[in-house]
Amino acid sequence: MKITSIINGVEQTESNGETMAVRNPFTGELVAEMQLADEAQMEEAIENSVKAFNNTMKMMPAHERADILLRAAQLLEDKKEDFARVVAIEAGKPIKHSRAEIQRSIQVIRFSSELSKHMTGEVLPMDAALRGDQRMGMVKRVPMGVIGAITPFNFPLNLSLHKIAPAIAAGNTVIFKPAEKTPVSAYMLTKLFHEAGLPDGVLNLVLSTGKVAGSTLVPHKKVPKITFTGSLTVGKIIRDTAGFKKVTMELGSNSPNIVFEDAEIDDAVERLVNAAFGYSGQVCVSAQRIYVQEEVYDEFLMKYKEATEQLKIGDPLDEETDFGPMIDEDAAERIQEWVEEAREQGATIETGGERKGTIVYPTIITNVKKEMKVVTEEAFAPIVTVMPFRTEDEAIENTNDSIYGLQAGVFTKDISRAYRVADKLEMGGVWINEASVYRQDNYPYGGVKLSGLGREGVKYAIEEMTELKFIGVRL
Repeated sequence: MKITSIINGVEQTESNGETMAVRNPFTGELVAEMQLADEAQMEEAIENSVKAFNNTMKMMPAHERADILLRAAQLLEDKKEDFARVVAIEAGKPIKHSRAEIQRSIQVIRFSSELSKHMTGEVLPMDAALRGDQRMGMVKRVPMGVIGAITPFNFPLNLSLHKIAPAIAAGNTVIFKPAEKTPVSAYMLTKLFHEAGLPDGVLNLVLSTGKVAGSTLVPHKKVPKITFTGSLTVGKIIRDTAGFKKVTMELGSNSPNIVFEDAEIDDAVERLVNAAFGYSGQVCVSAQRIYVQEEVYDEFLMKYKEATEQLKIGDPLDEETDFGPMIDEDAAERIQEWVEEAREQGATIETGGERKGTIVYPTIITNVKKEMKVVTEEAFAPIVTVMPFRTEDEAIENTNDSIYGLQAGVFTKDISRAYRVADKLEMGGVWINEASVYRQDNYPYGGVKLSGLGREGVKYAIEEMTELKFIGVRL
């Protein structure tokens, strides 16, 4: 299978000759050959997006945008098994988790369809100010223009749609630059939107390297906004390159979870196994740090280890598989080195710690020091550290001792303590009696500190992809 960029609704058959292989992370088999776009094609896509915005989207009424999105959601519903299989093959995500991603993706498009018809403004009481009598003031939201959407491999459909669907709902056009590891689902998604009736040029797919996007898309004067999900390293480069344009970035994390002595231990264990090892830990809010109160530490660790060792590891296309490969062997080798480094520094590997090709077995690490890499940096891998604590203040201090602040989980039956701790945690979001990994698509999602800028979640993404415009009238 050969896939290409799609600009103005046309697949780009002319090539500079550079291609990239897309391989199944589990088997190593070739999934597709991707024809890479160069700077000239990126420039063409941007110019085309500007024209589509000025000639099409600016005049398209909200009900038409809503109908297109609704048709896209229905088409994705009809093709959900095809998309789930592609995500499983190109990303290595177990098929049951891939299906769950598709269902969330359908929901994101439907949310966007609904909210496209509710971009309300307000009428201001101008006479509240001196000299304001006999005047009327109105505030409305207007689309920004071309949105540059740079998306990751770990949720190749859902995280792409968290950028694309709100952008369309708000009346913008989109340059869609997906991760090099997972371009097939992006190619299928772009074709699906065209099938749903999205006019040519509104969604331009550019299959390029990060270097091309960084040199052409990010600093381009005709692209007023970049929305990016990915690593802290790349995020810093984008922030430095973007200049004065608006930027939304969801970056790294090493998400903490606190288990107090009165928590439902069995429930916490079940949720935190999924939180640490779902999709091999390649989730932005994957549980990497678990702090457990001393009174229940031994019980929790014993049950946690038992539950982890029951995960079924294997082929992502197997219906029973809980846990599959990492995205590639380089990622697997990197985290194996981290584990060995922690072991050499005195940590205990309670289970896992081994690698077979792209599979890193689910790994629980104890007896860690807070300065160890497995505690302080983002692993983005199937490893988790479990650490005891004595007091509530100690748990809060340890949790906040991080450059990251995306999302956390707190397990306790004491509602007063739950709210008290949640208020003190330096996080973009806190879940009570739920793991840090849980995310719905209709609340503001994003981090503080070095975990990012701005918020996603359909309503909040639309707000970040529009500008407030004031219109005043002297009566």
